Formats: sequence, C-alpha cells, structure tokens
Amino acid sequence: MTRGRFARVGALGVVVVAALAVSTGCAPASGPPSTGGAVRLPPQGAGFDYQLGGAYPPSDGVDIVVRDRTAPPAGAGYDVCYVNGFQTQPEDSAAVARDRPELLVAGVDGPLVDAGWPDEYLFDTSSEASRSQLVDLVGEQIRGCAADGYAAVEIDNLDSYTRSDGALTWGDNRSLAEAYVRIAHDAGLAVAQKNTAEHAEELAAAGFDFAVAESCAAFAECDDYSAVYPAVLDVEYVDETSRDDFLAACGDADPRVSMIRRDLQLVAPPASGHVFEACAS
Repeated sequence: MTRGRFARVGALGVVVVAALAVSTGCAPASGPPSTGGAVRLPPQGAGFDYQLGGAYPPSDGVDIVVRDRTAPPAGAGYDVCYVNGFQTQPEDSAAVARDRPELLVAGVDGPLVDAGWPDEYLFDTSSEASRSQLVDLVGEQIRGCAADGYAAVEIDNLDSYTRSDGALTWGDNRSLAEAYVRIAHDAGLAVAQKNTAEHAEELAAAGFDFAVAESCAAFAECDDYSAVYPAVLDVEYVDETSRDDFLAACGDADPRVSMIRRDLQLVAPPASGHVFEACAS
C-alpha cells in the first residue's frame, strides 16, 4: 500500500541534512504490443536520490535519480521519471474534473479524492472504454519521459483501488498497468512497480522491470520486491524510521536494494526540513 507519498509543499522546521556515502482482465487495445526490445535497468545496489519535491544537483555517489516528469533528467547516470498513472496530479485535478470528468471516479459531492492526498482525484479504471482514454492521456506523459531522455518510468498509485469505495478492483488497475508497461517498453523505457508489495510477483510476470518502494524496511516488505526484481529503490521516511533503525536496515538489506532516508515532503535543499541519508558503503 502507498503510505508515505510526497506532498508538493515544503515542510517547516529545523534543517536536518545528513549524508553518508552510498552503498550499494485484458489490457485495453492501445496500439501495437511491446516489441520486447531490451531496456536499460538501474545498476544494482547503486546510490540514488528521490527528488519528487524539487530537483537539485545529486550528491556524490548518487547514480540514480527519480524526478517528476515535469523536471529535466539529472544526468547522474540513470534517470527515472515519475508519472501518476492512477490519480490526477494536484496541479491537474481541476482541469481534468472540468474537461474530462468521465475519466474520474464519481463521489458523492464530485470526483472521488484520495483521502490522504485530497487534491488528487482517482482515475476511473473500471471499464475498457475509460482505460483506453487513460492510456491516451497517461501514455503521452510516458512517451514524454522518453523524449526528455529518461531511462525509466515509475508508475504511481497502483493501489488506488483500495481507496475507491469499491468502485475499482485490482483487476481493473492491473489491466491499465499492463497497458502502461507496453507503452513504456515501446518507448524504450524500463518500468518500475511503485509499492503494492503484495502484487510484486504478479506484476513482475506482467512486465515490470524493477521496483520503487516506500518504507519497505519499516513494513518488512523489501524481500517481497527483491525476490522478483534485480533492483529495488527504497525510500524510508524520517516520520516512520529513526536513524538508528535506518542504519540497522542498511546492514540487513539485500544487495539488490538501494536504500535512502528522506523527509516526508521530499523538499529540495537548502529548504528547511530537507533530509537525505544513504547507507554507508
């Protein structure tokens, strides 16, 4: 489940910046099937940073950087593009509700919102028709990541069905996810599963290439990902994981897992509240 996703506003508080050396159903018809061509995977155990709250120069030892699709690639070695594949982005919500209401799950008083992130609306994945339209909308964003020079795409909110009041099912979301994988692979991008550890084996079989996880050490889920993927990028948050627990998790981590500790808001330095720690090599 998604537990610690970022907010797009900076947190207030004392500056705490710590950096250590880094260790290591059917899919809708939406175009031709994946070509099966080779995609480039992230280097196993490499240092990474999760920069969804704002782009900034990566620290020494960081080879993998995840950024929002609206930001340019970092160019540190391996760039991952964040795409919200199952909910609206906050800055897009009003426009989608106005112009494309048929793409959203209807609630009592308007589009159904993610209670944890009430400025995001849930996409309606419940029919082939709506999934086909979402493939067009989000597919354009995925192809844009490739055009901008990213090596991979991270598809967020696979678990939106758990917040849909029964309007959506896992099968609905899986069908759409498979379509996104096909689009990404056709564009030459690797695809990261985001969270939903309980479906890791199924999604790996469906074509996902690696995993981006939040708090997999805190919730004892890292092995679920590393059992099926060659690389796992895990973000532990200061709100859930103490520094001592983080360092202990680093010592216990599978070599396939690259782990960092960050502030929940994922603010960019030098903003107050920025935290970045990586496992010692």
